[in-house]
Amino acid sequence: MKEAPLVEHLEELRARILWSLLAWAVGTGVAWTFRVPLLDWLKRPLDLAAKQYGIAVNLIVLDITEPFLVSLKVAAFGGLVLALPFIVYQVWAFIAPGLYEHEKRLAVPFLLGAGFSFALGALFAYYAFLPFAVPFLLGFLGDVVTPQISIGRYMGQILMMLTVMGVVFEMPVVSYLLARLGILTSAFLARNWRIAVVLLLTLAAVITPTVDVVSLFIVSGPLLVLYWVSVLVARLAERQRPQEAA
Repeated sequence: MKEAPLVEHLEELRARILWSLLAWAVGTGVAWTFRVPLLDWLKRPLDLAAKQYGIAVNLIVLDITEPFLVSLKVAAFGGLVLALPFIVYQVWAFIAPGLYEHEKRLAVPFLLGAGFSFALGALFAYYAFLPFAVPFLLGFLGDVVTPQISIGRYMGQILMMLTVMGVVFEMPVVSYLLARLGILTSAFLARNWRIAVVLLLTLAAVITPTVDVVSLFIVSGPLLVLYWVSVLVARLAERQRPQEAA
């Protein structure tokens, strides 16, 4: 007896999730061998703050499992970056059978755009925001206090910022894809810009470790620009749809 289509789709979905997790695990294993250089790279904003204020900043360990957990966390982030193109491909391969031939040609641009956008967002957080935010936070009380920072909490905050900004920078790519597939329209995005502004400002306030207006602007400014770029690319995708249909 032939299985129901829904069961077949669920089986395929499970298989693609397992393949994605396996790719992430393999990428984590590769990144594990480079965990010390990665830790040093992620520590540079802290070193910059220490140099700027002329203070000694120590990363401390609060329990015996923290070094291993931090190394695993950093390796998992590096593994996610390495496996991201394969994971995005699995998502595409799952939805591709329901698309027309001209829509399937979006696979390569979508994969390249997704990887590039995530990397661009993470680099923006690392080079544009963290060099400002970390020194500001550490120098807030001057030499009244001597910073003793948990390495687990520090790496967790840095990795969260890099990951969130990487995901948020996917907005134009996702908007273009959904518009080309006829799921999303630029008119809908433009009509609901006020709601988007509130949501993006809320997101910026959540992921920003500081409470000052300047830091909030540094994070929320690019998010708002990305939203309007998403509107423009969605409009471009809509203009391409009649040509493909013809």
